[in-house]
Amino acid sequence: MIVNTELELKGNLFPTKIIDYKKDVDTLYFTTENNVVLELTILRDSVLRFRYATTGNFEKDFSYAITKYASRGYNFLKIEEDKNLYKVITSKLICEISKENLRISLFDAKDLSLINEDEIGFHWEESYEFGGDIVKMSKTSHDGESYFGLGDKPVKLNLKGQRFQNWVTDSYAYGKNTDPIYKSIPFYTGLNNNKAYGIFFDNTFRTYFDFAQERRNVTSFWAQGGEMNYYFIYGPQMSDVVANYTDLTGKPHQLPPLWALGFHQCKWSYYPESKVKEITQKFRELKIPCDAIYLDIDYMDGFRCFTWNKDYFPDPKRMVSELEEDGFKTVVIIDPGIKIDKDYSVFKEALEKDYFCKRADGPYMKGKVWPGECYFPDFTNPEVRDWWSSLFKELIEEIGVKGVWNDMNEPAVMEVPNKTFPNDVRHDYDGNRCSHRKAHNIYGMQMARATYQGLKKYAYPKRPFVITRSAYSGTQRYTSTWTGDNVATWEHLWIANIQAQRLAMSGYSFAGSDIGGFAEQPHGELFTRWIQLGVFHPFCRVHSSGDHGNQEPWAFDEDVTNIVRKFIELRYQLLPYLYTAFWQYADEGIPMLKSLVLFDQDDVHTHYRTDEFIYGDKILVCPIIEPNAKGRRMFVPRGKWFNFWTDKIVKGGKEMWVDADIDSIPVFVKEGAIIPKYPVQQYVDEKEIERVTLDVYYKEGKENSMFYDDAHDGYDYIKGRYSLRTFKLTGKPKQLIIQQHKEGKYTAAYETFLVKLHGLPFKVTKIEIDNVLIPLSEVKMNGDNSMIVDKNFTELHIIGTK
Repeated sequence: MIVNTELELKGNLFPTKIIDYKKDVDTLYFTTENNVVLELTILRDSVLRFRYATTGNFEKDFSYAITKYASRGYNFLKIEEDKNLYKVITSKLICEISKENLRISLFDAKDLSLINEDEIGFHWEESYEFGGDIVKMSKTSHDGESYFGLGDKPVKLNLKGQRFQNWVTDSYAYGKNTDPIYKSIPFYTGLNNNKAYGIFFDNTFRTYFDFAQERRNVTSFWAQGGEMNYYFIYGPQMSDVVANYTDLTGKPHQLPPLWALGFHQCKWSYYPESKVKEITQKFRELKIPCDAIYLDIDYMDGFRCFTWNKDYFPDPKRMVSELEEDGFKTVVIIDPGIKIDKDYSVFKEALEKDYFCKRADGPYMKGKVWPGECYFPDFTNPEVRDWWSSLFKELIEEIGVKGVWNDMNEPAVMEVPNKTFPNDVRHDYDGNRCSHRKAHNIYGMQMARATYQGLKKYAYPKRPFVITRSAYSGTQRYTSTWTGDNVATWEHLWIANIQAQRLAMSGYSFAGSDIGGFAEQPHGELFTRWIQLGVFHPFCRVHSSGDHGNQEPWAFDEDVTNIVRKFIELRYQLLPYLYTAFWQYADEGIPMLKSLVLFDQDDVHTHYRTDEFIYGDKILVCPIIEPNAKGRRMFVPRGKWFNFWTDKIVKGGKEMWVDADIDSIPVFVKEGAIIPKYPVQQYVDEKEIERVTLDVYYKEGKENSMFYDDAHDGYDYIKGRYSLRTFKLTGKPKQLIIQQHKEGKYTAAYETFLVKLHGLPFKVTKIEIDNVLIPLSEVKMNGDNSMIVDKNFTELHIIGTK
């Protein structure tokens, strides 16, 4: 049921006049005549928390989303009061609270401009069916205001004029505008008068968001239960909003192993062992790089989790070891449904320890999934999570599996009308016992968390790699994700592009789609175009349903195979660039993909672009998403950009035609960028890197670039054994200066850089390295403007004549 937020709706209740105000360090309490309490907490100068109670008492303050590592503290706080208002003032924000009705207005503290204001503000309706309240908030939507975020919604990037709900749902073969689907990320960014703010509605019940659809001047959000509890995050830059939201809900707990950023191949299903070996050998035979091979549910004995079908895989430890010798990491699927079987050890132990979810009157929650009738562990119980983590010992520590893929964890249940648990299922919720109405959206998150804990323990000293289909805000701390059971259509290629961008601006960068489509069968052109997009997504995996034919890079024709190989090789060349972007994401919460509005919100044209995105912070990508295309019109952001394929320089801030036949897509590099590249490898760390290429793109002016590196796995980087190189480029009409600053204790094997200069407006006549004049022959300077220099140079000074 969608609850209308209109003021005249019968049954709505509203706060009355404030009669009491109290302050406790960083938290303020405002109480009204009808016993409504607003708890306002100042977390940071730019981050405020608003929490409302309708009975004078708050629930226990508990959240799965908020990380204990979130930044706290502010530089300035002042409270003022006049006849009509309370004013809460920080160095970034002024928050006005109306004494008449508790309505909120928020202003920029520097220029006093209005950022966001309540329309009706907080109101509620009693829930007679379930008890408690349906809690609601309405905000004024200003002319020209835009909205972005909400996770994996398969709709155009700008959410203005649309309505959504968050209720994680198994959505096989979903389409454009399908809602809801697999994830619940109740966070959005608003852009009002070119100032960005974010709202995170931390409520795990079924939630709704209306972005000026019902009423053109009103944006509202509400939930079927729980508290009105939201965080307001001010920018004014959109990138700061997203970074601060990611800080609040958690950055990845560690970097992934570098192999996890390579190319992965998956199918439902590769079995028996001979088929797995056939696939992996074909990759090596055709010299198509690949780092991981996946085993879907058919590797199990009767689909029982943590077992092996010995007819298909008689000696899994040997097989996994042999695959690893050939450079393949093995990743296996694990679902939440545990088969009801008294001879199955996992089932027996969970039953004896009372770890399964139960219905309201005591029976176990029983549902049909792949194994048949199943019970389901209550992952909201910390004891159950610890037990679940322990089950990975054999799989990871003894057999040698390197990654786990959690599927069906919405939770999905077959052959029932709502495709999931009924509302009356009970959960521990970390000691805050509740019904499935509250726990549904975080069930998959807590399963992924428990899986992550198991891999972190048993993969040690290597880093864990986990993938999840279902997620709530904060799941990015533990796992990567993919966008679920998509379809081999051009529409879904468009959707995949949108979803990866939207997840990144929702704090969840480590994401990708099932390249080529899970359902149905792509033809060669669609598969090629999807690979060309997918290699620029942080998670890069082909996955398909066995019901619909083959989907390996060689399954089409030789031309497709060659183009696919070319782009996967490009993925491997750009791994140091991608790894650096991941380090920035894990360190500062900076999205690895940036929609154009996130990259340049000052240009209003970017507010409505959907196809183009920035990969990392220097590379512009625009996929081809229509058949028979020889190119396309695209929007190039302001500034100068080098065509990646031709080095032709274009001036942005406008739409333009870009040629891109089947063997190419539009890719541009920002002027002044320095892009680190590896040589092509068949898998990560196949060989010792002897030299790293630096592609340097000339700019008249200044630009900074970074190159992060470490041992590519393990935890030594946390102890300072990493290498962070910051390059400062300064271009002049007849000079190019590159200064390098190094930090960290990691020493890579390579000793030199191959510096490739793009777009120099002069002919090189002299080179100085660290103030020493070097003969051009010594750096092997040749006609293509490339040179070899020691990796530890401090300043490279390139001088020329027109």
